[in-house]
Amino acid sequence: MTKLERAEQLRADKAQHYNCCQAALLPFCEECQLDEETALKLAANFGSGMRHGSTCGAVTGALMALGLAGVDEKKATALLRKFKEKNGALTCRELLAKNTGDKKAHCDSKVFDAVQMATELLQPEEGENKE
Repeated sequence: MTKLERAEQLRADKAQHYNCCQAALLPFCEECQLDEETALKLAANFGSGMRHGSTCGAVTGALMALGLAGVDEKKATALLRKFKEKNGALTCRELLAKNTGDKKAHCDSKVFDAVQMATELLQPEEGENKE
């Protein structure tokens, strides 16, 4: 199962609610050497823009994954830039203001964007050794 498929599975789960941060972080548990229970707890209060409309939880979860995987600031900054270029904002409040349809579908798409971007940034660059 790909990271994106795992995020889709989490967001579709009717038995348990996974906030945007949790759904963006959980697909990366294996690479980050993080058990799912700890990841759920770590990301619990970062949904809804840290519970006050600030930085999108999907972005926060993806940044957590990058940090735990040991990537440098350059890749974290690239994630922020790519996400903002594609979605027009980084904050939950601004992203929701741009929504013209179903809130869940809108937020799901942000999770999927963040997971896909983090997945790409975790790929070794040409000439880079992956140890």
